[in-house]
Order: sequence, then structure tokens, then C-alpha cells
Amino acid sequence: MSYGVNNTDLDRRAATYVDKILKGRTPADLPVEQPMKFEFVVNLKAAKAIGLTIPPNVLVRANKVIQ
Repeated sequence: MSYGVNNTDLDRRAATYVDKILKGRTPADLPVEQPMKFEFVVNLKAAKAIGLTIPPNVLVRANKVIQ
């Protein structure tokens, strides 16, 4: 199981930073932002390999389940 940032959202937000810099803003004037979107991923193949069973209520909450 993994809980981490959504890379697609980070890419979009980075693109807005680049756009602001290319339009003349200095990087020092831009605020530092923290990630806003996170995702929960469950790898069932790895869990099975080490002998774990993941409860169904955990699988329902996952954003992505790797078979």
C-alpha cells in the first residue's frame, strides 16, 4: 500500500509556475505550495506474494488497485 501525491496534479501546478516565470515574474516572488491531491494505491500482487489479505473496505477506499 502507498499513500502519496498525485503526480498529474503536480505536473499541472508546475506548468502554471513555469508560465508565470516565462511571463516575467521572478521565482523568488512566487509562493511555495504544498501538494493538494493525494492518492492511495494498493498492490494486490505484492500483498499476495507476502501472504497478506487486504480487507474489502480498504480496497474500496483505494484510488488505484494493482492486480
